[in-house]
Amino acid sequence: MTAAALLRVEAISKWFGGLLVVDGASLAVGPGRITGLIGPNGAGKTTLFNLVSGFFAPDSGTIVFDGRDITALPPHRRAALGIARTFQIVQPFAGLSVRDNIAVGAYLRSPRRADALARAEAVADLTGLTGYLDAPAAGLTVSARKRLELARALATEPRLLLLDEVLAGLNPSEVRDILPVMRALPEQGIAILMVEHVMQAVMSLCDDVYVLAEGRLIAQGSPGDVTRDPLVVEAYLGHGAASRIAAGIFARD
Repeated sequence: MTAAALLRVEAISKWFGGLLVVDGASLAVGPGRITGLIGPNGAGKTTLFNLVSGFFAPDSGTIVFDGRDITALPPHRRAALGIARTFQIVQPFAGLSVRDNIAVGAYLRSPRRADALARAEAVADLTGLTGYLDAPAAGLTVSARKRLELARALATEPRLLLLDEVLAGLNPSEVRDILPVMRALPEQGIAILMVEHVMQAVMSLCDDVYVLAEGRLIAQGSPGDVTRDPLVVEAYLGHGAASRIAAGIFARD
């Protein structure tokens, strides 16, 4: 890890009863970079996200954001500092329009309704939701709901965006459509830490990748280096997927 990292997670651990879910994990996210966190189901990835965002308190270790120890801060304080996250299970405010759903996030920094709505429209344009602004969130497709989840997080004007399987449930063409949106975010000063199983996205988006298995980080490096690591192949990818990645053929794993 480097001193210049925007986020540093240092030797973090979390127990649930007698189960050690995250075991001394350390990672860093640099400013303006996209960092991937991959691993098998049940590896502890979402728990690690919950620790970074403040929904869970660690049993040991520290979390440092922009040089400040935020280990004990609640989620709303972290959001105010510039940390936003999405969730695997998308749950928009079904009775509100897309515009008002996005505005909910915008109110964090824009307490005046007019300003929040203006921010919502700008974020909708960025995420391809302009045509849905007046539509009820309850009627959105899975793909549009995923974009709305991303838009609500972006409306808070984050410096660090935690994306928890934002591509899950999308078909290959929908994945291709949303990748440019994600790729453009670092250019706006937003660093990303993403949990993802869609290896196409990991390979094409990420600057750095960490691999979690059974609560422990087993590898880190560039996407190419990590997917060639024998431990990663054995614990997560399997030889077939690793071969397809090496050949430039991506599949949903």
